[in-house]
Amino acid sequence: MARPKNIKISDYVTLKRESRLPIWLDVTLRVGFVLFLIGAAIAVHYFDRNGLQDSYDGDVSLIDVIYFTMISITTTGYGDIAPVTERARLFDALVVTPIRIFVVLIFVGTAYNFVLKKTWDRWRMKLIQSNLQDHIVIAGFGTSGSEAVAELLARGTKPEEIVVIDQSDEALALAEKMGCAVINGDATRDGALMDVKISRARSMIVSAGRDDTSILIVLTARHLAYHLPISVSIKAADNELLARQAGATTVINPVSFAGLLLAGSCEGAKISDYLSDLASATGRVKLVQRSVKDDEVGMAMNDVVKDGLGVRIYRGQDVYGFWENEVKLLEAGDIIVEIIPGNGAYSPADEEYD
Repeated sequence: MARPKNIKISDYVTLKRESRLPIWLDVTLRVGFVLFLIGAAIAVHYFDRNGLQDSYDGDVSLIDVIYFTMISITTTGYGDIAPVTERARLFDALVVTPIRIFVVLIFVGTAYNFVLKKTWDRWRMKLIQSNLQDHIVIAGFGTSGSEAVAELLARGTKPEEIVVIDQSDEALALAEKMGCAVINGDATRDGALMDVKISRARSMIVSAGRDDTSILIVLTARHLAYHLPISVSIKAADNELLARQAGATTVINPVSFAGLLLAGSCEGAKISDYLSDLASATGRVKLVQRSVKDDEVGMAMNDVVKDGLGVRIYRGQDVYGFWENEVKLLEAGDIIVEIIPGNGAYSPADEEYD
């Protein structure tokens, strides 16, 4: 993967996150708060105007109070109007000075949020995008999506190689804690998927929680990246065909899989345990697939599988089990599915599949 080693996506965990408030409302609230603070200071100064002294004409009017308050809040004052009583001086020291600090911070914060921060976010997002290559995109970080990420991490995938797209701030916060890069966006839109460079991704996992949304995400991703392996979680069996027609490479029905485990447990508890073992990265065994090597063409599957158990081969659209004659003569392009020792029973042979 072509990514500089000194830059990690996890150092810049957020690609983009829009504010919950419209810009006009955010600015209005900030201006309103500033006006409230200034108005409160003017009101107190006016009611205690006898504590002020005007060196110009000796009279402190409402205009003089407004002038003095604004000068006191925005600068250190010119000295033409000054507090002369202890109460007025205490008010300026303990109330006006904090107001001055709050106003400055609000103005600086507004400039940061609407000018500096947007510039910084755009630069940071371009930096992340320029280093996105051979990554895994997770569309939907609910129960299934988060479990998929946890399993990927357990299998050795680096967290900086995973990008999560979701519209839930809570889900994104959890993904950030796991070290993933995140984007708050709608994965059914071209823009969100283009932001994470879907065309350069290694694979994509879709688990939006609704079959219609998941299928639409698959359609969107497929027209942007025709070569991308896409795995999707579909709840209703009659939607599995639609997901495949939309372009999904692999369709997983968690309900059906749970049914398989339950049915297997009726034949014996150890059967469901073994199936769970195969599916988990922490089990004693695990399933892997690999392409037939050039020097293995013409050999039997049992002869090339050294440290595991070959269970089937995929040849184009055809599937052959270990008992069939086709597995005795491997061809170029065949895919072998093997059972090898898992992380729960480490074997040096595992390093070949890392």
